[in-house]
Amino acid sequence: MTSTATTSPLLTPYRLGALDLPNRVVMAPMTRYRAAEDGTPLPVVAEHYAQRASAGLIITEGIWPSRRGQSGWRLPGLETPAHVAGWRAATEAVHAAGGRIVAQLMHGGRQGHPLNRLLGDLPAGPSAVPAPGPVHVRDGGKADAVTPREMTRDEIRQAVTDHVDAARNALAAGFDAVELHGANSYLIHQFLADNTNLRTDEYGPRTLADRLRFPIELVTAVAEAVGPDRLGLRLSPGNPQFGMAEADPAPVYRALLAELDGLGLAYLHLTDNDDYPALVDLRPRWSGPVIANVGENRAATDRSRGEAPLTAALADLVSYGRAFIANPDLPERLAVDAPLATVDPTHLYGHGAVGYTDYPRLPESR
Repeated sequence: MTSTATTSPLLTPYRLGALDLPNRVVMAPMTRYRAAEDGTPLPVVAEHYAQRASAGLIITEGIWPSRRGQSGWRLPGLETPAHVAGWRAATEAVHAAGGRIVAQLMHGGRQGHPLNRLLGDLPAGPSAVPAPGPVHVRDGGKADAVTPREMTRDEIRQAVTDHVDAARNALAAGFDAVELHGANSYLIHQFLADNTNLRTDEYGPRTLADRLRFPIELVTAVAEAVGPDRLGLRLSPGNPQFGMAEADPAPVYRALLAELDGLGLAYLHLTDNDDYPALVDLRPRWSGPVIANVGENRAATDRSRGEAPLTAALADLVSYGRAFIANPDLPERLAVDAPLATVDPTHLYGHGAVGYTDYPRLPESR
C-alpha cells in the first residue's frame, strides 16, 4: 500500500489565523463523560487528546462555562482553578505531542436535570419548553425530562459574562482558541430555533433581529475578550436533534452570518443537513475559514466523504467525529488509505481508559 498523502486535499497544510496546521483533518467535539464529579477533567483526558495530536486541529468535547450551564453529570467545566489546572495538563500534553487544541464552550440551556447539576436546580433556557425525555441521570438510571425555567434578562446577561470568563480561563489553561457551541440543541441554538424560543421580549422571535440578539451579543462579547482570531463558532442549521424544530433555517442563518462575518472570527464550524444544504447556502456568505462537518446524523465520515467539501470549495477543513474515537492516528490512516477501525459503543461513555485511550494505532511496520 503506497502513500497518497500528496494527492489528498485532507493532507495539505493550512494557515488558520495564527496557527499553522499540518493538515485539514479536524477532530470534532464529542461528549465522553471523562470528568470528575466537580467537572475537573480526569488525567486520562490529557492522554486521550495527546494520542490524537496529529490532527490539524483538535476541538474538545463541550465544556460548561459555569455550573449554571451544566447539562450533564461528569461533563467537564472551565469555571474553577481546578478546572483550569486539569485542562492545562491536557493542553500541555497536546502541545508536547505537536498538536493544537481548541476548547468548545457548551451551555446546556434547557438541556439538563436537577439530578445532573451541581446546583441541583432546574435548568433555564430561552423559554419554558422541555426537551424530549427521558434523560439519563447520574445514578445510572433515567428520569422524565423537566420543564426548564425561562431565563430572565439578567440571566441572559449572566450567560454572556459566564462565557467571557470561561473563554479567558481557556486561554489561561493553554488552549490555542475557543469555540462557541451554537449547534446540536444547546443554548445558542435554542434562541435560534422555532420551538424553543417563544419569548415575547427583545430576545424572542417577534423580529429576526430579536431572534438573533443573544447569539450576536454572546459572540461579540467573547470576541472582544479573547480576540476574534482566537474564536470559532459552531452552527448546525436545521438539525432536529433533541426535538429542535427550524422550519426555514436559511433566512435566519443568512442574517446571522451577515451580522457576524465582519468580526473576523477564526472560523465557522458548519454542520450540513439533508433537509437544508447549509454548506452550499452559507459558504458563499462567509468570508473566513469554514470547517465542514458532513457526518452529523449520517454515516461516519471516511476519506472520500471528507475530501468532497474541500474539492467542491465548500470548506477549508473537515471535522471527523466517530473516526477519531476509534482511530487516534486518523491522519496517518487517511494518508495511506488504510481501513478505519469502528467504534465500540460499549464504553463510549464512561469514566476510564477502556474505550477511550486503548484504541490501537497502525502497526509501526506499516
